[in-house]
Amino acid sequence: MGAANIGLRRVFAVKFWLAAGLSLAVSGCDPVPKTPAAPPGAIPYVAGNAVLSSQTETLTPDQLREISDVNPDAAYRLGPDDLISLTVYLHPELSVPQAGSSSTGGGALITSDGTVELPLIGSIKLGGLTLKEAQQRVAAAFSQYIEDPKVAVELVQAQSLKYYLLGSFSSPGIKYPVHELNLLEALALGGSVDLANADLYQAYVAQGSVKLPVDLHALLVDGDLSQNITLAPGDAIVIPSSATEAAFVFGSVGKPGAVPFTSGQLSLLQALAESGMDLTNLTDARLARIHIIRSHGATGEFLIVDARMILDGKATSFALEPGDIVFVPASAFATWNEALSELLPSLSTISGILNPFVSIAYLRQNKF
Repeated sequence: MGAANIGLRRVFAVKFWLAAGLSLAVSGCDPVPKTPAAPPGAIPYVAGNAVLSSQTETLTPDQLREISDVNPDAAYRLGPDDLISLTVYLHPELSVPQAGSSSTGGGALITSDGTVELPLIGSIKLGGLTLKEAQQRVAAAFSQYIEDPKVAVELVQAQSLKYYLLGSFSSPGIKYPVHELNLLEALALGGSVDLANADLYQAYVAQGSVKLPVDLHALLVDGDLSQNITLAPGDAIVIPSSATEAAFVFGSVGKPGAVPFTSGQLSLLQALAESGMDLTNLTDARLARIHIIRSHGATGEFLIVDARMILDGKATSFALEPGDIVFVPASAFATWNEALSELLPSLSTISGILNPFVSIAYLRQNKF
């Protein structure tokens, strides 16, 4: 146990015995209050375990649909810089590219405004259309000049399809695959992931401004293929360095906010000490019911930990994980609803660096 923990123990020991002596002098033979009933979610007592209760919550299908409209079976839609080929049956002079010609670079280029130049019909907008829809639009345009045109439109190169791989990759950057990929396929484009120095707990997939609730630790370390989602064009995969690992401490502390890990480790007592917990006002009751939110992907775990047991040597140290949210309540009987009510306004100001579970489950619905 570190110097900070020893200091905490001494302060609490002195306060405890002073309080105990004063209580006996005043109350005489008053009976000792009964231990309150175990809270919902309480787990069986195990010697050396400081976790009093644990309960989980999983994002609903409706919540997941709200943040992502990706349909793995949806057809590809053309976008800027895509190259397409055009074949007009019985009219080879209208085909693109022309036989034996490489002047068009292998096809017709869709410009930034979604249009493309085609023989005879000139500029036509195909951006945002599927290949089938583009084929129908081109055929309708040619029908003004050709009776019942038979047209085929094919994708030569999907240059508008790109993914951003950022962070602990051996080959990060913008990647241009030839078709839409799932998460594992996209990760392979970045070479290898530096697992020894990557923070997989706080790694994420971003779709626009929204972080998707994907557990990259479970996917890459545990082999959980349920996390292998289909990506949308333009998605970013971000794997931070372990040097940025942090937990977040709020509530009755002097310095609320992020507490960094040291060499990949951070205990609960270390985090409380680093957050400037006010020892002069701290009560045993508050220390005995520390609330912790731990989220992995679409699942959040709500823990209540008795830090006093750890301080007194009655339980082993409680190791935090990167991204954990620690709340020190102002009273002994703070419920999870009360804790969340106090927590969420603070969390809303740093939602961009939190794991996505809390943002999706609570902040998006303004549940505070």
